[in-house]
Amino acid sequence: MKVFRQAIEQDLPALIQMLSNDQLGDQREDYSLPLHKNYIRAFQQINNDPNNELIVVENDNQIVGMLQLTFIPYLTHLGSWRCLIEGVRVHKDFRGRGLGTRLLVWAIQTAKDKGCPMVQLTSNKQRTKAIHFYQQLGFVASHEGFKLNLQ
Repeated sequence: MKVFRQAIEQDLPALIQMLSNDQLGDQREDYSLPLHKNYIRAFQQINNDPNNELIVVENDNQIVGMLQLTFIPYLTHLGSWRCLIEGVRVHKDFRGRGLGTRLLVWAIQTAKDKGCPMVQLTSNKQRTKAIHFYQQLGFVASHEGFKLNLQ
């Protein structure tokens, strides 16, 4: 049975391992133990922010999926809120079983329940399977995104 719940600090090793389990994450994450203190600090900041939710999917006491929801107030669209979906991951052993779809449908419904008229996300252009997945769910690449690395 799969359960969606708020992440707790004890989930961090499994979450960091999922974030690092692809060609991009492997280059930027460090899932060695003990965890880097920045992961713990980031978790505490997310956990203490009422506009952020770090969600995990648990199956038989194993973390098998995750995402972060950030609720952002905007002046545009008549001063509405948006939900930003980040860090979507499904454990490699659970991919292709519909878990990602259920996770995104759950996230979209959560945003609707909070009054958000829009959800948005980004995906690295190298993640072509993820981009196709999001398009199948109805997401449209309506904007061009930009990032500036400050390190």
